[in-house]
Amino acid sequence: MRGKSKDAGGILDGNFAAIDFETANGRRSSVCSVGIVIVREGRIVDRFYSLIRPTPNYYNFWTTQVHGLTREDTDSQPLFPEVWAKVADRIKGLPLVAHNRPFDESCLKAVFEEYGMEYPGYEFHCTLAASRRCLNLPSHQLHLSAAACGYDMTNHHNALADAEACAAIALKLMC
Repeated sequence: MRGKSKDAGGILDGNFAAIDFETANGRRSSVCSVGIVIVREGRIVDRFYSLIRPTPNYYNFWTTQVHGLTREDTDSQPLFPEVWAKVADRIKGLPLVAHNRPFDESCLKAVFEEYGMEYPGYEFHCTLAASRRCLNLPSHQLHLSAAACGYDMTNHHNALADAEACAAIALKLMC
């Protein structure tokens, strides 16, 4: 580890929500699970996980190969607006952190648009970018960056497990 760079360290003050989405297909609006880890004063205080019936509701072979979820897993699950109603107050006022922010942020914006919901302009930060700035690794994939930060990741591509790994990276590199 090279240490925190000026622009990587201290971005977050120990209060944030790490977030991860899995998608059912190539459409960013097709979120089929979400994991959220709430960190306050540098400590994990809450975790949330939910399966989501995706829109559009189909799975392609490649996404199922990545996360293992199928239509049978999510057909009876709530739609995004119902799930987000359980999330919104938990993350209110907190910056969001994702590993590969452009993907997760675009998923969130796409699913808000899909349901005609007003997007609240969440502040997003990226642990992938922080890992690239601060860690000397051959690859900055989530599980490798997490391991370099002392977090032993299991169940990769489960949205909650990925959010927990992201939180560990953010606590090490961005607080």
